[in-house]
Amino acid sequence: MFESGAAMGDDDFEGWALRAQQVQASAAQAYARLLEIAEKRDSGQVRRVANFIASTYDGATFPFDLFELRAVDVAISDDMLVCLDALRWAKADLHKLVPDGDRRVRVVCAAWGFNWPESG
Repeated sequence: MFESGAAMGDDDFEGWALRAQQVQASAAQAYARLLEIAEKRDSGQVRRVANFIASTYDGATFPFDLFELRAVDVAISDDMLVCLDALRWAKADLHKLVPDGDRRVRVVCAAWGFNWPESG
């Protein structure tokens, strides 16, 4: 773990790069599962999944209350947490990790009523 004021060595950077790569691979799978849920199901917790997806795409426009993690199934919240870890490492936007992700996220946002404000 990096401590304030300590010098970072090459081993630190290599370890972080490996961790980021592993997290990103897991997040690609988790995000794909979340997208599929939001695209194909209709229930109270699916709206929360869609809101999470919208938030990962544009968090300033579509904020996500982290307490919503308590209101979804454990498997869904686990996938959300994997995605949050990938966002922390910021190697790629989550929607870029899945095939046709940009279009799919926009379709989910529209289907669940998450619309971008009109520019003025």
